[in-house]
Amino acid sequence: LTCSPFPCIGVRVASEFSFDIVSRIDEQELDNALNQARKEIAGRFDFKNSKTQIDNDDKTITIVSDDELKMKNVVDIVQSKAVKRGIDIKALEMGKVEPAASNTVRQVVTLRSGIPKDKSKLLTEKIKSLKLKVTTQVQDEQIRVTAKSKDDLQRVMSTLRDMGFELPLQFVNYR
Repeated sequence: LTCSPFPCIGVRVASEFSFDIVSRIDEQELDNALNQARKEIAGRFDFKNSKTQIDNDDKTITIVSDDELKMKNVVDIVQSKAVKRGIDIKALEMGKVEPAASNTVRQVVTLRSGIPKDKSKLLTEKIKSLKLKVTTQVQDEQIRVTAKSKDDLQRVMSTLRDMGFELPLQFVNYR
């Protein structure tokens, strides 16, 4: 390889590969699922003249309905629409059904997003127990896994998928 008249142009091979473990909810898909649930409830005969409503903000979904039976039906509808839109049910933390105004009941569903510090520790311990040549680094509410071998990273991913962790996990930024 001679480089006299031109600068040498070489291909740099990545010495390490990495990916990030995150726990996120696609906001647009959640919004679509809730709109579909609202539409289905509006069209159902058993919800005619009902005070049922579904409201949401960044962190919670608030469901109000006439009684506990209707509340259970609304929750089932919301969950089924979420699953059809690719949202993992583990991301929805169901609160208690509590009495609300005008003889209605309310349930607040908390949206789980990000991996808390205590859960990050569990995941990194699980990864280390595999005894692979990988390093983990906790960054805010996500975990970066780095290795020289793509096969090791693939093994970490498949192990975490099979683990059935209590939070929905996604693997992003695979490099």
